[in-house]
Amino acid sequence: MVKAKSEETSLVDEIIFGIEDVKGIEINIMDLSKISNTVCKFFILCTGTSNIHVAAIANSVKKNVSKKLKEKPFSMEGIENQEWVLIDYVDVVVHIFQSEIRDFYDIENLWGDAKIINVELKA
Repeated sequence: MVKAKSEETSLVDEIIFGIEDVKGIEINIMDLSKISNTVCKFFILCTGTSNIHVAAIANSVKKNVSKKLKEKPFSMEGIENQEWVLIDYVDVVVHIFQSEIRDFYDIENLWGDAKIINVELKA
């Protein structure tokens, strides 16, 4: 897990906890902070195995961040289709994908200059 050094990294830690709590997979943190003209400082990407799993991850993230940090998302999109849910916390944007949608959009390669940290799942 990322060590909390700032508000953004505390938020990242709580988002990761929310994802891991409901067994989200393929978790990557993309650090965009050193890239000019970006929309935020971090992207967090993960994969859910079904519509229900994607919705459960989104709800877990939202609930955990609200409980621990008293923060609500600026916006949330995609919850209706549950194929790609985006949760916008302004400086940190969470992308929760189903596998085929994640492969199609390939955000990790789209933002190739970003530092990518692969989060190892707890056994």
